[in-house]
Amino acid sequence: MSLRKSLQNRSFVFFWLAQLISQFGDRINQMALVGLVAGRQFGAASTMELAKLLAFTIIPVFIVGPIAGVYVDRWDRKTTLFVCDLIRGFLILTIPFIFIAQQSMIPIYIVVFLAFCLSRFYVPAKMSIIPELVAAEHLHVANSLATVTGMIAFVLGALLGGLIVEYGGARGGFMCDAITFFISALLVSFISSERLKMDVKADEIVATGKEMATAYKNVLHEIRDGVVYILAHRDIRYIINLMMILFMAVGAVYVVIIVFIQSAFGSITKHLGFLAVGLGVGLFLGSIAYGKWGHKKRHVETIFACLIAGGVMMTIFAFSVQTLKNIWVAQALAILLGFVVGPIVIAANTVVHKAATTEMQGKVFSAMEFAIHLAFLVTMLISSKLSEYIPHAWILMAVGLVFCGVGGWGIFRYKQKELLNAQGAV
Repeated sequence: MSLRKSLQNRSFVFFWLAQLISQFGDRINQMALVGLVAGRQFGAASTMELAKLLAFTIIPVFIVGPIAGVYVDRWDRKTTLFVCDLIRGFLILTIPFIFIAQQSMIPIYIVVFLAFCLSRFYVPAKMSIIPELVAAEHLHVANSLATVTGMIAFVLGALLGGLIVEYGGARGGFMCDAITFFISALLVSFISSERLKMDVKADEIVATGKEMATAYKNVLHEIRDGVVYILAHRDIRYIINLMMILFMAVGAVYVVIIVFIQSAFGSITKHLGFLAVGLGVGLFLGSIAYGKWGHKKRHVETIFACLIAGGVMMTIFAFSVQTLKNIWVAQALAILLGFVVGPIVIAANTVVHKAATTEMQGKVFSAMEFAIHLAFLVTMLISSKLSEYIPHAWILMAVGLVFCGVGGWGIFRYKQKELLNAQGAV
């Protein structure tokens, strides 16, 4: 199915537009959260306050994530998307109209937590509904278009979201985000899809508390099987350890770099959004380049080489922004940073696809998602606390050096292993 034929599929077009708008709203929401903390004038503690708020966007991964997929497979996916969008829209709308004027952040933590709990149901429903909208032979084009949608939303949302929050405040950002949810829900309502054959009856769709507990127990059992499988396979264990190190580094810089950019350029989200666009463009170009030329180099070597290059670029970025405070230099470095780290996740996923059996890949990726989110959350909170005592630029440069060290150590060990294998063969 060509792109032209994809766009002739009425239901798929409504779905595609809904995802474009919904993911665009997600980026605005991210900028609004940053603007909310900055607007509260937490001063030196703003890094930690931002980390605490963002932690409530990650915690649902551990609590709701394991059972969300189970129930998405039992519910009508169009209805799931519609309800999730609608409820998230109303939840986000409570922030600018009810909670933003209050001194306490607790109600906002609760709203953010509930909204992202719903997102854990929304994401698998979004991915699962595509086969209901297009024929099996057309899935490649449909999935490619959906991926491009995410990239478009990231770039536009980061840029326009940064400007909306900069000049309209966090209140304006949350209102725009809520509107995108309502528009997305409206578009989803226009989708006309027939559910594929389900294994449950209509009166079994609504789960009782007992059923939910049983499902959770079953999912935890499957997660345990996945952990046992991972421990028995060295290559998969190796990649998960690498991904944990990568996301520990990402977590360590995620909040710190936001406040670092705010301080360097004297804006709340305008320059942050501008640089996020550069990073997104770099990630896109790096992914395209790896897709074209990545087969010429072994995946593990690519990962370590990209870690070294990413560490160098992170160090140069932090030093340059700190000393020059030139947005165009920072933008060029952001593009280069995205370009050199873009292939890492693709290469890691490819290694897992090759190492894990088909029936275990879902469990392996679920375990990896759990591990990397935990690593991200822990280092985000630690670095945010440390940033109250250590200059932001020093933390960013230290993380860059860690990247370089891990990459250099990895290449050394990999070459050493190859040499030993070659000697053994002789």
